[in-house]
Amino acid sequence: MIMKKIFFSLLMLGTFVISACSQQKSMSSNGKKVNDDVAPVSEYVKANPELKDYAVATFAGGCFWCTEASFERINGVVDVISGYSGGEKDYPTYYEVGSGETNYAEAIDIFYDPKVIDYQKLLEVFFVAHDPTTLNRQGPDVGPQYRSAIFYHDDEQKKLAEDYIEHLDESRKYADPIVTQVAPYAEFWVAEGYHQNYYEIHPTNRYVQAVSRPKVEKVMKTFKDILKPEYKNK
Repeated sequence: MIMKKIFFSLLMLGTFVISACSQQKSMSSNGKKVNDDVAPVSEYVKANPELKDYAVATFAGGCFWCTEASFERINGVVDVISGYSGGEKDYPTYYEVGSGETNYAEAIDIFYDPKVIDYQKLLEVFFVAHDPTTLNRQGPDVGPQYRSAIFYHDDEQKKLAEDYIEHLDESRKYADPIVTQVAPYAEFWVAEGYHQNYYEIHPTNRYVQAVSRPKVEKVMKTFKDILKPEYKNK
């Protein structure tokens, strides 16, 4: 059993879940309200209509606690929401996705201002924020729900993703070939409220300290020139 599942099973027995479930709303990484239950991202955007003015990128790179926090630190990123993408079942739950039988991946929707940061730069961050060479695995997290994937929203995103992967493979950036899936974006389901902004809310959590923090710090070190001002001195 993977570390995250062990931790989450214990967490479900603790008082945190009891208190979290008693709340009607949770917050996204940018402080926007999120339903505690799984919901289509269209409902989230409807509740936060200002997001319609921004472009969207959708990536899967292992545990969304890690990737959400990594991208939230990048200047030009307006909001990051954790959820599920790549499957077909409506309203998939965390435990259904965690079974590895739904074809969903833990993913993030990134709302960004293309006047400040472009999709190419987001791709560069993505390939630093996780290991794209391990099939259906990121560190201790194993299963297709932790696969590396890019869900493109248009032909331009598809071409940029495929070209960049080809460039990385040809330059031998990694010792092993990249296994990142490049697939069309379909539905994105916003994950349960307790997953949103998890890294910031639970800095002392063992999984966060052992797995998430090194990834986030790597992104901050690599992309220190494009961090949001509040993260530059951390």
